[in-house]
Amino acid sequence: MRFAPGWAPPGACARPSPPARHEPRRRRTVVDFSESDRKLEQLIASEGHAPRQVEGAELYCGLDVGTAFIVLAVVDAAGEPVACAYRFADVVRDGMVVDYIGACDIARELKAELEGQLGVELVRCAAAIPPGTENLDGGVVRNVAESAGFEVSAMLDEPTAANLLIGLSDGAVVDIGGGTTGVSIVQGGRVLESVDESTGGTHLTLVLAGAKGMAFAEAEAYKREPSHHAEVLPIVRPTVDKVATIVARAIAPYDVDEVVLVGGTAELTGIEQRVEKQLGIATRKPAHPMFVTPLGIALGCLAAERGGR
Repeated sequence: MRFAPGWAPPGACARPSPPARHEPRRRRTVVDFSESDRKLEQLIASEGHAPRQVEGAELYCGLDVGTAFIVLAVVDAAGEPVACAYRFADVVRDGMVVDYIGACDIARELKAELEGQLGVELVRCAAAIPPGTENLDGGVVRNVAESAGFEVSAMLDEPTAANLLIGLSDGAVVDIGGGTTGVSIVQGGRVLESVDESTGGTHLTLVLAGAKGMAFAEAEAYKREPSHHAEVLPIVRPTVDKVATIVARAIAPYDVDEVVLVGGTAELTGIEQRVEKQLGIATRKPAHPMFVTPLGIALGCLAAERGGR
């Protein structure tokens, strides 16, 4: 006589079921970071050392107005990075511009700085906003770029812009910024949906500041120092888990077997392992995740200009 697995006669103590395990799913495809990492390294190396350009050179800019930083990246007609500049900024809260004048001032400063290095005027630009905020903040960010003297070729959502560099064909791109976490679902190289929720690096900093009795600015600087990351991650783990919950909710309706983290908060060492453990889905990040979105925005500017010809 056969019995179903786990069956026990009445009154007997059945063997308890093993606890559920969150093992990373087997991946059908794995995005290759080699090309994106090469371009990111090239972009970082260009900071402060951008090569002089010939008059009339076709250059395309990406302006990323973030919660913690405003970044301006520049690529050439071949999509190769040629220049980068950034400033710490406190002009955005929860994905929305709250200091318009401050954002405009920084954008102008970055543009002037890179024009001085490159020796040419920068004209063409794209910008990006968190998913779902186009009706609330898209015009503001566009105006920031235009106030600096740019002609705006395209407005993108941040995780979709990031994937223009990463090139994920199937999975989810997660942009963990200072104030929000944006998720783009990608299938067959096409973005099916992009969503955004509040929770990002600022929330990690607040937790760290409370735990260590620091002022916010001190905690922010402490968090960014790589030598502190092994100490910081356990302190902010509940907030990282909140990020994982946002991702899980966004990808639930889809068949996602790979997650890529980008954005400044993804610079935290070990964050990808924690998110992977919570999701049970293979999770990775490229080199210099903070610069993925601005470089992707610049590539979006190039694509928009080429598409319009």
